[in-house]
Amino acid sequence: MARRNDERRAALVDAAIEVLAAEGARGLTFRAVDAGAGVPTGTASNYFANRDDLLTQAGARVYERLQPDEATMEATRTAPRDKETYTRIMRELVGRVSGFRTGYLALLELRLEATRRPALRSVLTERVRADVDANVSFHEASGLPGDAMAVKLLMLTLNWLIVEQLTLPDVFSEEEREALVTAAVDRIVFADPSPEE
Repeated sequence: MARRNDERRAALVDAAIEVLAAEGARGLTFRAVDAGAGVPTGTASNYFANRDDLLTQAGARVYERLQPDEATMEATRTAPRDKETYTRIMRELVGRVSGFRTGYLALLELRLEATRRPALRSVLTERVRADVDANVSFHEASGLPGDAMAVKLLMLTLNWLIVEQLTLPDVFSEEEREALVTAAVDRIVFADPSPEE
């Protein structure tokens, strides 16, 4: 039977994220998670039914930790509805996600692993879809410029920029990344729509 100490479970899942980022999915063992969490050998096996359970919970936990805090959300809700605000929000998002480097790298590992594990694929699909829907809903309620398609296009664009930054950080300089975020907002959200032919 799985144990219920929520703090220890969170520490184990956080350790699993670190192991995934450092060693990949193949390196994710209960023993490695126990060592990463600094708990006695055998602890993780008391908290997770199997490796799939651990992978699934790690996937859910990454998304929990990537959420902006309430102060960031409030600043967004009360900011002017202009290009500068939009660009600042996107830069904050890229910085926040990139700042949790191990989490994002673990998420990339989990996405690859999800191609082979239906339960993990189901959890990640549900979580990513909920994230897309929440971002679109927040955007629409906020009164920021742009539509749902712009939000989705920015998510896709900035996610790949984050992948580049975390996996091949020398491809783009910090100045280039800043310019790319600005250009993405300009071209996706604020570009004049082309006339229909």
